[in-house]
Amino acid sequence: MNYNEEMKKIINTFNGKKKILLHSCCGPCSSSVIERLREYFDITVLYYNPNIEPYEEYLKRKNEQIRLLKEVEISYLDIDYLNDEYHNKIKGYESEPENGARCPLCYELRMEKTAYLAKEKKFDFFGTTLTVSPHKPSKIINEIGIKLEQKHNIRFLLSDFKKEDGYKRSIELSKEYELYRQDYCGCLYSRRNNNEE
Repeated sequence: MNYNEEMKKIINTFNGKKKILLHSCCGPCSSSVIERLREYFDITVLYYNPNIEPYEEYLKRKNEQIRLLKEVEISYLDIDYLNDEYHNKIKGYESEPENGARCPLCYELRMEKTAYLAKEKKFDFFGTTLTVSPHKPSKIINEIGIKLEQKHNIRFLLSDFKKEDGYKRSIELSKEYELYRQDYCGCLYSRRNNNEE
């Protein structure tokens, strides 16, 4: 499936902007996604990433996200760190390799919180910036989104934001806004795997 074509079909049905709660994994990834979507959506970014460790790294990334959102004038929904939710979700999968069975559980945790809050706060859509990364499988992320759309009765925005130079644009915008770009996905397991390479 071409997820971007499906996204365009959805957008073409709009009569005016729709409200979207957009889960963001980090400032750099959100930069090109916001640029792509802001013409069609009233965007609020949710930075819910309890997988990021240590806590100092989480705060550094969160503060960079907030700084970017202030510069581009996009709304922000704050939420607690909730690191225990991550560890409970991936229990038993700690030794999985990067991009193994642990990662989809992490995507689902963050996307489910987004879907739940989007429904509760009466957004029209929820979505995620996760698909902008060349290291994240858009097919799995979109399948999770479709499942959560049905579970929470809130529309999910299909996407593959890395395509059509989305990832390349995120690098350009990161330089333009002088954003901190991390060298591992977020969890201590990904940092360990990154250091082993």
